[in-house]
Amino acid sequence: MLTHADLLKLKRWNTPTIYNGWEAITTKDRLEARVNRDATRDFMPQMGSMIGYAVTLTFQPSKSEPYQDGAGRWSEYRKYIASIPGPKIVVLQDLDGPDRIIGSFWGEVCSNMHKALGCVGTITDGAVRDLDEMTNAGFKALARRLCVGHAYSVPLQWNLPVEVFGCTVNPGDLIHADKHGFIVIPEEDQKAIVQAASYMDEAECLTTIGAARSSAGKSREEILKSLDEAQKAFSLRAQELKKNLNL
Repeated sequence: MLTHADLLKLKRWNTPTIYNGWEAITTKDRLEARVNRDATRDFMPQMGSMIGYAVTLTFQPSKSEPYQDGAGRWSEYRKYIASIPGPKIVVLQDLDGPDRIIGSFWGEVCSNMHKALGCVGTITDGAVRDLDEMTNAGFKALARRLCVGHAYSVPLQWNLPVEVFGCTVNPGDLIHADKHGFIVIPEEDQKAIVQAASYMDEAECLTTIGAARSSAGKSREEILKSLDEAQKAFSLRAQELKKNLNL
């Protein structure tokens, strides 16, 4: 696991910047990025990004049978959550399906309970409610939509692979998320991701972005030449990063 300081550094950037860092160091094809393929909605964009290790869960609020043993399920589920080091992001799959929202797992009570157990937020392909109260708890949510009720919402299964927004998430996956969506940072890339994100962010500022923002007063030919040179300089910096990291 990364140090707490490293996690704080990663939280300072948005999720696209983390993706750029990952893309620069990974040995995988960039099309293999484990990101949301479907649209997400960040209901607390003012909180900025969140980062944490996935705790995974399913629920199905249209089914009343599991609700009969709700107290027992909640107690066992809380023990699971509490047993895992934080920070944690609850990745919750709604088994009723993306086009059928019956009820919400999340609300004022559930968000405060998870916050007390070291969770910083959730990514769910279901719904959330009590939005102001969740915000007040400091519990961030990426979800599909809002809804009014919770129906028969109880923990169904946990500590298993889940699929949300077209991406499979496993227990313990390191996730960075914000209003753009989320990315799972592979274990083999975690050691270098802080340096890579910082390096590539600075490289953009010193090359492509810098050239574009200093175009005032230049002729069209001068601007085009400057942009071409900046693109080459950026590519060289990306190569230098891999060389410095022995990749």
